[in-house]
Amino acid sequence: MADTLTPEQRSERMGRIRGKDTKPEMIVRRLVHGMGYRYRLHRRDLPGCPDLVFPRYRKVLFVHGCFWHCHPDPMCKLARLPKSRLDFWQPKLEGNRRRDGENEAAILALNWRFMIVWECELKDTQSLAKKIKSFLEEENK
Repeated sequence: MADTLTPEQRSERMGRIRGKDTKPEMIVRRLVHGMGYRYRLHRRDLPGCPDLVFPRYRKVLFVHGCFWHCHPDPMCKLARLPKSRLDFWQPKLEGNRRRDGENEAAILALNWRFMIVWECELKDTQSLAKKIKSFLEEENK
């Protein structure tokens, strides 16, 4: 199916997408705060500028959009590639994925631990809350 928007309209819409304070990130923030955990936001001194930082635990959470970060789960419907302009989208999304891997390795090298929360996981907040709690309460190894 062809794009129903003109290139200018598509560009304007894509330009409105931000990297901070996204809806999925705000949902995770409210969930974590409601669980009683306190955190810092977007610490620029850590690789990848993590979305939520828990200095006390030396742990970070990245909230990833399934499309933008190429969620590898084959069951995730949000991570599908666009059908048009693959010559543009494939390198862009692969670059995001490669950069994520580099940031994760750098976080581990600093003796911090990380967890990725995928956008599609926000449907089941009870399960996500358990997952986050076990991540934050596990001992650093």
